[in-house]
Amino acid sequence: MSHPGKFSRVPILCYVTDRKSLTSEDGAQNEAALLKRIGKSAAAGVDWIQIREKDLSAKELSSLTRDAVAQTKQINERNRQASRVLVNERLDVARSEGAGGVHLGEHSLAVHDVCTWLAAKPDLAKGDKFLVGVSCHSIQAAASAARVGADYIFFGPVFATPSKAPFGAPQGLLRLAEACSCVSIPVFAIGGITLDNISDCLAMGAAGIAAIRLFQDAENLASVITQLRARLPLTAGGE
Repeated sequence: MSHPGKFSRVPILCYVTDRKSLTSEDGAQNEAALLKRIGKSAAAGVDWIQIREKDLSAKELSSLTRDAVAQTKQINERNRQASRVLVNERLDVARSEGAGGVHLGEHSLAVHDVCTWLAAKPDLAKGDKFLVGVSCHSIQAAASAARVGADYIFFGPVFATPSKAPFGAPQGLLRLAEACSCVSIPVFAIGGITLDNISDCLAMGAAGIAAIRLFQDAENLASVITQLRARLPLTAGGE
């Protein structure tokens, strides 16, 4: 698979979902609350939305992804933008429900196998590129993912954050810079990303950031996105 040299807009902002920390109006933790947040994120101008709901069944995840893709498509058409839905780990769901890509863990499906399978699909020669990304927690893993065909990498945790504690101590900005310099594909900073440190991540060479709380916990998401865009240089380009 060919790698996109540039995305349509950089830096890219990616919202990673976690419905268990959301509640609907009746207090229940459910997909309806998440779909509402996904819609708000797309409308506010978040570039990518990664559906990361590992405990859902294939049927439940398919339904959620289908609704998220349809909702985001409507918002894109109305606002003339290109927000993209990615699905965590489930290539089958991502492909069947029309998502814009799949995001793999270091120990899930092999990047090489996924890229080889996708390269044999003639329908992928038309329309938007289907992206394959992977989470990496070491320089070695980042280099390996790039070598076998990943389109982009999430590298972290850069800063301390509860959701990434199982992946070890924070990598820090210098390690992020090393990861960015050792591969030719885009690297996204993840883990403890805030309004105050995003500029530091980009200064290290990151093509964008991925976060849960930054987008999911914001009371006024549109204001957060406006603040981010006002602080960050945007580079036009094409995928």
